[in-house]
Amino acid sequence: MKIGFTTSDRVHINAHFGAADEIDVYEISDEGYKFLETRNFNDDIQEENNESRLAPKLAALEDCTIIYVMAIGGSAAARLIKKGVTPVKARSEEEEISQVLTKLVKTLKGNPPPWLRKALQQKTSNFADEVENEATV
Repeated sequence: MKIGFTTSDRVHINAHFGAADEIDVYEISDEGYKFLETRNFNDDIQEENNESRLAPKLAALEDCTIIYVMAIGGSAAARLIKKGVTPVKARSEEEEISQVLTKLVKTLKGNPPPWLRKALQQKTSNFADEVENEATV
């Protein structure tokens, strides 16, 4: 599964979702994790309307299961959840991406907590629903 992190230094989860210029995306499984890409949103900063600034981020994260943020507004969180992406707030600006990824790998090997099982099921069922819908068209 893919997981995003709002970051300003590529080490810590230290950026607000709406203000983040970059979101680092990793692929994770119970065997480990690897960095995939940095999705940049610098060009969208000129937008004065917060809703127009959110749209490119929401669209760019549709393939992610979880997005870790320092902070996020209620509207943005609700829109992510509607797309099947679970927003998770970091414990502090000092929380490191690598530590979160290492903990998640261990958790996936064992018994994931209910919120993580639900996030995983949402993505799986959303994909299965899309495939089924395409097959019936």
